[in-house]
Amino acid sequence: MQLLILGLVLFLVTHSVRIFADGWRTRSIARIGEKPWKAIVAVLSLVSLVLIVWGFGQARMHPHLLYAPSAMMRHLNSLFTLVAMIFIAAAFVPRNHFKAMFGHPMILGVKAWAFGHLLAIGYLRDLLLFGTFLAWAIVAYMAARRRDRAAGVHYQDGSIGGDVIAIVVGVAIWALFAFWLHLKLIGVNPLQ
Repeated sequence: MQLLILGLVLFLVTHSVRIFADGWRTRSIARIGEKPWKAIVAVLSLVSLVLIVWGFGQARMHPHLLYAPSAMMRHLNSLFTLVAMIFIAAAFVPRNHFKAMFGHPMILGVKAWAFGHLLAIGYLRDLLLFGTFLAWAIVAYMAARRRDRAAGVHYQDGSIGGDVIAIVVGVAIWALFAFWLHLKLIGVNPLQ
């Protein structure tokens, strides 16, 4: 469990600098340059991901059940995960209404993914993992929207074509994970 917690703390620190220390971040980028800053963030992100995956795998060997969700919650999680994948896809697809309306659909995707998993799985390790990501996503989204308003950011208008692409790509990614990758990578069939 310690590696999972260490990975989550490293993730939070790395991904919350803009939320809690934006001035320091801006000065650091000015001092070392944008590319070195992005390289540092990428390395720290990769290390945090490795620690989270490794720690989660170790925590799965010592399960501690906190609550037992119903089968309906597992099915509801599939719906939340589908929405999450559409939002994540929308972050990369130009001219879609999801990005035009919400500004930061990837963070909303993280929220939906984490919330759905919290509904569906009741182990301590899952509460730590998905609860941390959900709390971070809530704070990160509020901070990002506050920055947008302060800077007068206006996102590109959406189009039906952009929406269709985001939905098709999101559904395809969801299907890939639901029917194949989740079992292969995580060892759990999410559709059972």
